[in-house]
Amino acid sequence: MSSCQLPVASSTLFARFRARRGFTLIEVLIVITLVTILASVGLATYTNAVRRSREAVLREDLFRMRDAIDQYYADKNKYPSTLQDLVSDGYLREVPKDPMTDSADTWQTENAEPDPANAAAEPGIFNVKSGSEDTSMDGSKYSEW
Repeated sequence: MSSCQLPVASSTLFARFRARRGFTLIEVLIVITLVTILASVGLATYTNAVRRSREAVLREDLFRMRDAIDQYYADKNKYPSTLQDLVSDGYLREVPKDPMTDSADTWQTENAEPDPANAAAEPGIFNVKSGSEDTSMDGSKYSEW
């Protein structure tokens, strides 16, 4: 065997070693780009899902509070003077947090028109809205719901 020739076994070993050296820079960059794209799509989807769920909670809270105000009026023939009256009289367990402002103190209330037949009666709350000035996904303001 001459000194220039490698045995067959060692040449296949060398070919295997060369094949397992690692990834090229271009392959690593492609993988990093794909992971970044997938992560950004996932983050955008997650953000929209959180926002949609907050909007659903807001709609439900507004429905429940307006329903409690209507029940209060039907039972007592007057509107509650505060939202806390709904809690103290058992129409709500607690005033819910506004999911957009994360506070129970930011609800905006609308007072009823005074009753011309009963001028001594206090006008109470007949409607409640969110205290947030942000815009919803459909383009309307939360404070207009």
